[in-house]
Amino acid sequence: MVHHSSFVDEEGVRKACGCPLLPLKSHIKGPAPVSDQVFYADRTDIVDEAITFFRANVFFRNFDIQSPADKLLIYLTFYINVALKRLEGCRTLAEGTKAIINLGLEKVPVPGESGFPFPGLFADPQSQKEAELFRNYLKQIREETSGRLLSVAYRPNGTPNKWWLAFAKRKFMNVVAL
Repeated sequence: MVHHSSFVDEEGVRKACGCPLLPLKSHIKGPAPVSDQVFYADRTDIVDEAITFFRANVFFRNFDIQSPADKLLIYLTFYINVALKRLEGCRTLAEGTKAIINLGLEKVPVPGESGFPFPGLFADPQSQKEAELFRNYLKQIREETSGRLLSVAYRPNGTPNKWWLAFAKRKFMNVVAL
């Protein structure tokens, strides 16, 4: 059974391209609301959910979307798959960090642009301002996911965790990660 996001009914959360801009437990600057407030301090965020559910969700070819946050979970699952493919040949945490930084420097496509992995999953932006807001949110959430992924993909001694990197060979929803 596919694991869905627990962010089903987020009242008052801004949206861009039909995607909720959910709060993140992050120090990275961007358009995402910071969840360091008392209300969010002990809650998991969407990045925690994506990393926690990745190894189960990556096996599914279909994903029944039950909330707008599930779309973001799908995107992050795909991004984690791409990141693990980049980490596959890295034998140390330092090499992995360099590979992840290079991945973060790549241009982030938004719906309607070539290179966006799931056409039709998110609505096309209605304006250039919405496109830039969504691009910046995706960039911020990718950077946050990358940092947290390194802590599970590598052991404390800096060696790769084979129980995570083995999932780099999987295709999520039959989409080939480059």
